[in-house]
Amino acid sequence: MVTHTDRAVYAAAPSRYEAMPYRRCGGSGLKLSAFSLGFWHNFGDNGNFDTMRSMCRTAFDAGITSFDLANNYGTAYGSAEENFGRIMEKDLKPYRNELIISSKAGYDMWAGPYGAGGSRKYLIASCEESLKRMGLEYVDIFYHHCMDPETPVEETVEALDLLVQQGKALYVGISNYDEAATSRAKEYARSLHCPLVIQQRRFSLFDRSIESDGTLAYCAANGIGVIAFSPLAQGLLTNRYLNGIPADSRMARDPRFLHREDLTEETLQKIQRLNQIAEKKEITLAELSLAWLLNHKAVCSVIIGASKPEQILDNVKAAYHPGFSADELAEIDAIAGI
Repeated sequence: MVTHTDRAVYAAAPSRYEAMPYRRCGGSGLKLSAFSLGFWHNFGDNGNFDTMRSMCRTAFDAGITSFDLANNYGTAYGSAEENFGRIMEKDLKPYRNELIISSKAGYDMWAGPYGAGGSRKYLIASCEESLKRMGLEYVDIFYHHCMDPETPVEETVEALDLLVQQGKALYVGISNYDEAATSRAKEYARSLHCPLVIQQRRFSLFDRSIESDGTLAYCAANGIGVIAFSPLAQGLLTNRYLNGIPADSRMARDPRFLHREDLTEETLQKIQRLNQIAEKKEITLAELSLAWLLNHKAVCSVIIGASKPEQILDNVKAAYHPGFSADELAEIDAIAGI
């Protein structure tokens, strides 16, 4: 696989489906590529558009068909969707039927009482605005991005169902829901015959809350696929921090999401010990961390972020990992403190 330089006409690699695994999303007929490309970072107005194009083309050529966006991704809000819309028009439009394009609404997007939450008013309006920014007639998955204690779950699910009925979304999902809210949403969606098929949650070796609060088990038992975000703990589960904080790292340059206090001596020792396991298996720490997530049957895809195409190619190697022995899994859990 190779990365792309600028060219007038993009033609997808004929070999794009030869290696990437595709996983069924819960109990639905939908399949997602084992990895999804996330647009949370590096696709806003502060990014380089040519690099964005190259990352999208490289991802698709590597078999990644799932692109994960949200209404407020990018600086400024909406800019990631706008840039993706430009990339669709320039490069990916001929391949629309091969892509799983997702967006979300829930967190703050615009001023006033109707610019956040889980109300029918906000979700319908936000989805329409997202479609305009991306130049699409529909998204493949539309998520409610976060629980809203002020809105009944039933109203939120009815809004998601309406988007499906209107042809603006093929499937719908939820994100950052705990087990109790997931259960309520799924049961009500089932009564409406609404295709609520996926849950997006933070999940990594260092964040196992989806396991401890029962959500992973519930999803596995009730036909909901799990798509994991922040799989590398914002970069902690890579070789970037094996020897401390590099001057050019995200923690040093942009500590909005990863703080110096996150890298305690205990955490550093865990990273180093996990890296020793990775070295024995002749893979990187990032590959080990991603392959560990894919070892969970309920996980239908893992969202990876990137700042350059080469990182995408490095990460997708984890999709071809043969797996772990019971002893290896036990050792990993012991190191991670589980």
